[in-house]
Amino acid sequence: MNTAAVPSRRAFGRAMGQLVALGVLAPLAGCGFQLRQPPTFAFKSIYTGVAPTSVLGSELKRNLAAMGSVELITDALQQQKADVILDVLQELRQKIVVGTNAAGQVREFQLRLTFRFRLRTPKGKELIPDTEMVQQRDISFNESAVLAKETEEALLYRSMQTDIVNQLMRRLAAVKEL
Repeated sequence: MNTAAVPSRRAFGRAMGQLVALGVLAPLAGCGFQLRQPPTFAFKSIYTGVAPTSVLGSELKRNLAAMGSVELITDALQQQKADVILDVLQELRQKIVVGTNAAGQVREFQLRLTFRFRLRTPKGKELIPDTEMVQQRDISFNESAVLAKETEEALLYRSMQTDIVNQLMRRLAAVKEL
């Protein structure tokens, strides 16, 4: 057997693999595909007066602070220094019974998280009018697994909260002029 031919076959196989990969990836490059980038904002500072006990507000503040390009102002006395003011109008968690059995025992709940806000300049110009975002999830209920269902409920609320914060970040990034 010719030992000089073996490395050239391997090299040929590698080259063919690279060509196939290039053939698959080339159309993606031409279609404008790119990974999601962190949002860029039209403002340099934002004031938000979310309640200190708000879990959703804490996540929102964490996301805004993590951006690095936006100064987060939480002191009400300093709000006039901010480029924009995020007014939190409502944050509401609801647990609604949607299903019962023949004996009247609860079998299914609907968890709902409602968040209303508006974005304005310190001079009062409205950038995003009064907007309501609602997330809802259905959860079954079983008396024999109460602790597990409470944990599941907490995880679902956390998921809804993360979805709302992500939507809010995208809406803030959509503001182009102050």
